[in-house]
Amino acid sequence: MHRDKIGYMKKLTSSDYQALSEFRFQIRKFLHFGEQATQEAGLERGQYQLMLAIKGMPAGVRPRVAELAGRMQIQHHSAVELGNRLEAGGFVRRERAQQDRREVLLALTAKGERILAELALHHHEQLRSAAPALVAALRRVMHGDGEASQKRRRSPRPKRKSIHEE
Repeated sequence: MHRDKIGYMKKLTSSDYQALSEFRFQIRKFLHFGEQATQEAGLERGQYQLMLAIKGMPAGVRPRVAELAGRMQIQHHSAVELGNRLEAGGFVRRERAQQDRREVLLALTAKGERILAELALHHHEQLRSAAPALVAALRRVMHGDGEASQKRRRSPRPKRKSIHEE
């Protein structure tokens, strides 16, 4: 990237824009696949994502609505609504925490586990096949693919003289 002389702001090149566009396109292709697979399973995109967030919660983090909303980057009330719809469909259940009975946790039911396992497997396989294009697009965004950046990466640095050579 080039720096603008006024204010030292970065200025993107047309190659940078093309790289960003390609990366968004590759991500969008994967997300579109996921939306189709999720709809075919009779779920909404957000419902699959909530189930995945429950199952994939980091160790030591409890699947409370607040944490799930944060992981999904959605509003608390949206996570509550997704949980309500999943509970009505028999995919999740609400449980009281053992230590603090005021705390409500979401857990997958057997039905939820089964559907999630199937969808996650499809997503995993698709991601593995899409990975080369996604990685290439990300590399292009991160490093650029212009002639100048290629030369920078290939040209060896001049050797520094040691103290003894001076």
